[in-house]
Amino acid sequence: MAEIETIEHDVLIIGAGGAGLRAAIEASAQGVSVGLVCKSLLGKAHTVMAEGGMAAALANVDERDSWKTHFADTMRGGYYLNNWRMAQLHAQQAPDRVRELEAWGAVFDRTAAGKIMQRNFGGHAHPRLAHVGDRTGLEMIRTLQDHGIHQGIDVHMECTMSSLLKDGDRVCGALAYTRELGKFKLFKAKAIVLATGGIGRAYKITSNSWEYTGDGQTLAYRSGADLIDMEFVQFHPTGMVWPPSVRGILVTEGVRGEGGVLKNKNDERFMFGDIPENYQSSTADNPEEGWRYVTKTDRQARRPPELLTRDHVARCILREVREGRGSPHGGAFLDIAWIKEKIPNAEAHIKKKLPSMYHQFKELAGIDITKEPMEVGPTTHYVMGGIRVDGETQMSTVPGLYAAGECAAGLHGANRLGGNSLSDLVVFGKLAGEHAAKFAKENGEASIDPDQVSTAQAAALGPLDSGRAQVDGGAYQIQYELQELMQDKVGIVRKEEEILSAIDEIEVLKGRAQTVRAPGNRQYNPGWHTALDLQNLLVVSEAVARAAVIRKESRGAHTRDDFPEKEDAFGNVNTVLRQGADGQMEAIQETIPELPDELQEIIDERR
Repeated sequence: MAEIETIEHDVLIIGAGGAGLRAAIEASAQGVSVGLVCKSLLGKAHTVMAEGGMAAALANVDERDSWKTHFADTMRGGYYLNNWRMAQLHAQQAPDRVRELEAWGAVFDRTAAGKIMQRNFGGHAHPRLAHVGDRTGLEMIRTLQDHGIHQGIDVHMECTMSSLLKDGDRVCGALAYTRELGKFKLFKAKAIVLATGGIGRAYKITSNSWEYTGDGQTLAYRSGADLIDMEFVQFHPTGMVWPPSVRGILVTEGVRGEGGVLKNKNDERFMFGDIPENYQSSTADNPEEGWRYVTKTDRQARRPPELLTRDHVARCILREVREGRGSPHGGAFLDIAWIKEKIPNAEAHIKKKLPSMYHQFKELAGIDITKEPMEVGPTTHYVMGGIRVDGETQMSTVPGLYAAGECAAGLHGANRLGGNSLSDLVVFGKLAGEHAAKFAKENGEASIDPDQVSTAQAAALGPLDSGRAQVDGGAYQIQYELQELMQDKVGIVRKEEEILSAIDEIEVLKGRAQTVRAPGNRQYNPGWHTALDLQNLLVVSEAVARAAVIRKESRGAHTRDDFPEKEDAFGNVNTVLRQGADGQMEAIQETIPELPDELQEIIDERR
């Protein structure tokens, strides 16, 4: 067994994006020792890719906004499968988290009156997204890091977790290895917060960076925690589709929020051909001037159909492509340049509001978005499912193990509204850090079993065993086949025979992955890292497929070609995935607790 460095903290945070940083700051403020582990370099978290803004009912642009309307929008966008307590806390606390970031130095765009500017986004009744151009996530990370470095937090960079360790039912630590030299680190902790992000690298086309391999979800699952709602994978409607080298890179919803329109190859705004029943023209004389949701109070702002929920827009683009009206490279056209007909100095306006998008297309695709349309298409972006947590504390079903951000589930239900991800990070990152610190204070030292450590270490070193078979292409080939499989058979539109076929094929890939060899040693060996990441990708891919096959309906981000309608029988259930007694993954469905009367009234008033 290789030599292991032992490090002790009261609270260990795994992941250094917005949720992890906010959890670390809060736990440290509670007076406990905090360790922060990140798979990559500090500052390279995927949070920086969240561009459009963070949703919070500040009511700076539209005074009619309130936490109640934000709550109702989130529940409606999630098709009422949300953890209602999380949706309530999120809507109530998001404004304070935005103002907190501002107090810590975040520089938001401002209104003429000097207030934080807010923009429209899909599914939100009012302009609600506080933003910094189209670089909001980057500003959040900068602010949290600048504030966090003064809190006495120990940071361990380029360090990947391989296993969580338990003392009886509770977690007591984790085994990790450094990506550079492959040295092992044993972290002892009284409480652990997972904030590792999503699962996007399980798919061929994704906006997610290389770190998003389902690490937190797999660590929790293997430790006995429940996963829920893994069938709900959000395909962002607008990712780059050309050139091939940049396919999948995110094109922020902020483009549509600033007036961008979607067109097919015939120059038609095709979104007008598929308007839901509760969405109508705001003016009979000029229906294309603006559209709005129809509510009992009829208070919501006009908005174009391009700002419908992401699942709906993604399906509409896919329909245009399938019916032969797509763009040359299999997508649709997103046009922001047209606003020059409406706005003086439109070119300067676009560059000011969307600086990252302007440079992204100029440098990567040779397109000037102030003069010509972008070519976009759906890209795997976000998973609504993940680790099941308590709405109040963010603790998983394993004592002492907490989760926040994208790797946790509950807030978004069947579909996430744009902008809710960034406020999710800071609202629940704070709560997770607070309650993890409380758990650490109230529970004594746990003991680590050396046999658990040895077993975990042997499993991590397995791919370096020279006695293993050498698969052509190694772990890279298996990952490629998995990504193709998930994209083709468990993608935007699914059907039973394809999902069942995917489950069978995943079993075959699991067998191959168990014996794959990564040539070389532990130093500077990306093939070894890929082999270990692959184990996580296979777990979350199986979870998505098994959850998808038992939800026999179409709802939110889960679309079944063989069950195209919503079904009442699935309208109030979460899909739960856990390890069975035989070690195999089990998928069951559990009824969601009923909403309290006061929250049901809020929804009914705004339905």
